[in-house]
Amino acid sequence: MKVRIGAIIAVLVASLALVTMATGATADKNYGAIVTDTAGLNDRSFNFLANKGRLRAQKELGMTTRAFISKTTSDYLQNLAAAAQDAGDGGIVIANGFLLGADLNTAAVQFPDTNFAIVDFSQSFLADKPGNALGLTFKSEESGYLVGYLAGLVAKQKGGRQVISAVGGQKLPSVDNWIAGYRAGALRANKKIKVLIAYSGQFPPSAAPKCKEIALNHIARGSQAVFQVAGGCGLGALDAAKQKKVWGIGVDADQAYLGAHILTSGVKRVDTAVYSAFKASKAGTLKTGSDLVFNLKNGGQDVGKISNKVPKGFVTQMNALKPLIISGKIKIPSKL
Repeated sequence: MKVRIGAIIAVLVASLALVTMATGATADKNYGAIVTDTAGLNDRSFNFLANKGRLRAQKELGMTTRAFISKTTSDYLQNLAAAAQDAGDGGIVIANGFLLGADLNTAAVQFPDTNFAIVDFSQSFLADKPGNALGLTFKSEESGYLVGYLAGLVAKQKGGRQVISAVGGQKLPSVDNWIAGYRAGALRANKKIKVLIAYSGQFPPSAAPKCKEIALNHIARGSQAVFQVAGGCGLGALDAAKQKKVWGIGVDADQAYLGAHILTSGVKRVDTAVYSAFKASKAGTLKTGSDLVFNLKNGGQDVGKISNKVPKGFVTQMNALKPLIISGKIKIPSKL
């Protein structure tokens, strides 16, 4: 069955390529599309942010844009191929997330005159390293370090068992860099802190009960703060934090809207990355075959709203770390 499905997809991609060649698609630098992962467009996290960047480009740049929503992983390649056909020569198609890497590589090879970009995946990691692809990568360990530092301080202040935790989605480089920074920052603030780490294996909101179960287990083992790095699934971890009256830490988007139990959020500006790629594509200045890197220095990484229950002195201490990170005086691990 898997072989048959793969053959069908291959035929689809080849057919779309032939249609594009036959119709002589013209350059359209005013077109941009995003292809989501399976967490849904309104996951209040990764896809939500990518769509926010798309809508900004549509409004501010006057671009024609479209979101292709993937319900299953088998939709990735079909959506990328369909988006590429719409984009024609010179348009841009952005795959939203590490899990789309293999399919983005296939689509970029099949449609060499369309620009592609992928969030959280270096162009150099693509199997064929297509010259028409761009990586949109993030130094998420920088924001992770800052929120971990804050979590370490509040745990020390409260006393008791010096434990915090992180609930990841799948064990991917773009998840682990968050957690690696989080653990390092917590240890800088609190040498006695223990960081519990576990993965749900999933990202969609439908998996939230699994993330909640993991977080409840961590809290039972003493965790005073739960950092969710699992997209929509991670909302379950934050719900567990609320239920057990411990701190929750959001990811990607500023998730302070969830309630007073949110300590802060590690913010990854996927919306800025998507908008920047669309803008460069329209201007004709997009440099594919490489990566755009987003970090604290250029505003691609940040910390969200901080609870007003946190002592101002703690916030001052955390903010004092930012210039040290930006200058490279603080070296932050990106791997666990």
